[in-house]
Amino acid sequence: MALTIDSAPFSIRQAAPSDALALAGFAAAAFADTFAADNTPADMAAYRAEAFGEERQRAELADPACTVLLAERGDTLMGYAMLREGAAPAGVNGIAPGNAMEIARLYAGKRWIGTGVGAALMQHCLDLATERAREWVWLGVWERNTRAIAFYARWGFIDVGSQFFQLGADRQTDRIMARRTSAQE
Repeated sequence: MALTIDSAPFSIRQAAPSDALALAGFAAAAFADTFAADNTPADMAAYRAEAFGEERQRAELADPACTVLLAERGDTLMGYAMLREGAAPAGVNGIAPGNAMEIARLYAGKRWIGTGVGAALMQHCLDLATERAREWVWLGVWERNTRAIAFYARWGFIDVGSQFFQLGADRQTDRIMARRTSAQE
């Protein structure tokens, strides 16, 4: 699907295993841009090595339970989202655990934040969850990431609980936010 930012089109497509190297570099950079200022270099390095290596990306891209969407303009990767099939965490308020899809990652590149790339990716995520007949979409967001929390709230996500997130040696708390899909509203 072609969309427009600053009068230049960009598109969103499903990633393939051949995108692993580009995605690994982009994902590691986006994560660092978002979280490095608030975490230690050691914790960041440990998590980035574990979560964003090329082989890890290749495995996730080949996993039938994962769907990765790429926002691109020509050869430029502008953002990505990863959806994961599977139940919501136990103990969250109000989500039917077996009928949910997780937005495991949603990032726009630093220079594309605020341009509509994140919104376009979010809409694609919600559309995909609706197409797959999921009643709920949920995600985890670091409790200190107020910008992301506000973004998700604008999309109708509400806080339904918490879970731990291990960043290197630092055990952090993520808020779990969820919303019904458009088919269920």
